[in-house]
Amino acid sequence: MLEEPPILQIRRRFPRPPRELVAHFEGVPTGFLVDCMDGRGALDAALKPVDPGCAVFAGIAVTCLCGPGDNLAILGALEVLEPGDVIVAAADGFSGLAVTGDRVAGMARNQGAVAMVIDGTVRDTPGIRAAGLPVFCRGVTPNSCAASGPGTVGEPVVVGGVAVAPGDVVVGDLDGVVIVPRTKIEAVLRKLNQVREAEAAMDAKVAAGLGRSSRIAELIEAGKVRFIDED
Repeated sequence: MLEEPPILQIRRRFPRPPRELVAHFEGVPTGFLVDCMDGRGALDAALKPVDPGCAVFAGIAVTCLCGPGDNLAILGALEVLEPGDVIVAAADGFSGLAVTGDRVAGMARNQGAVAMVIDGTVRDTPGIRAAGLPVFCRGVTPNSCAASGPGTVGEPVVVGGVAVAPGDVVVGDLDGVVIVPRTKIEAVLRKLNQVREAEAAMDAKVAAGLGRSSRIAELIEAGKVRFIDED
């Protein structure tokens, strides 16, 4: 006979990247990071900040798995938060019940969290904005949830279609949220300078009056574009 499983499982210790490495991601546009990872790494486009004026962050993922309309695991994540962490909650993309509100956001802030990323909905928009903590989610509803479990904290999850492990780096801005796997942090940072230089060079060309894509010009020159003109 199987034992009755626990309502909540919390992994309190997991590998974390050095804080000095994570600091290099602060203020980096999410688009730059995606370009460092072959055009991938962003969560589903539906996850947006509750307050667009409070959307920029970089931190270490503390993952939690919630059932639809249940936030017990998010409450459990408060037990293991360290300054600079980001609560990343898988909630099946369920939109019927909010799994986070202003009080939980305030508690996460008090524990040192720099953001919350919820693959579900939240409520208490004015209070979340007042808390000053970036909160990304799929939407807002007044409907409240339960805290009955089951759930996990500190285990791998899938959020917004992307696999997230505890200890990964999470970066957010107005464009969305990007996950940098812990195992790729140093490789991404090495490539970041190249991306910055390429972006700066293109910005300078556009500012100087560039109005056509070199890629299209190359295709035209190679005879790979057919113009269909009407008299």
